[in-house]
Amino acid sequence: MRLLLDTHAFLFWIYAHEELGARARQLISDRRNEVYFSVASSWEIAIKVGLGKLKLDGALDEVIPQELLRNGFTLLPIDHAHVLSVSALPRRHGDPFDRLLICQAKAAGLTLVTRDGKLKGYGVPLAW
Repeated sequence: MRLLLDTHAFLFWIYAHEELGARARQLISDRRNEVYFSVASSWEIAIKVGLGKLKLDGALDEVIPQELLRNGFTLLPIDHAHVLSVSALPRRHGDPFDRLLICQAKAAGLTLVTRDGKLKGYGVPLAW
């Protein structure tokens, strides 16, 4: 299975947070699965850290690359096509980062690992 982590799923995983769903935990830990982390999530985390809404256990520019390497996650770049396809999404969900993740998951055929029920109905498989 090919997975794309929503930002909160990544943070819950790296900090072993109890809110990470059991199914999500199993899927992420299964080394047969390919796990992707979007540049969009790095951007979202950077904004939240900069605003003081999120604190990481270390410097942002060290924590994320170290965790990607340590966990064997693949960084998913943002393509121009991903950005442009956001305009075609129905307005069920207003968060721009989640909308971009939906477009990336659609384009790459990924299952989005998220607890956000508002993302149902976009034609992307979800797991939690």
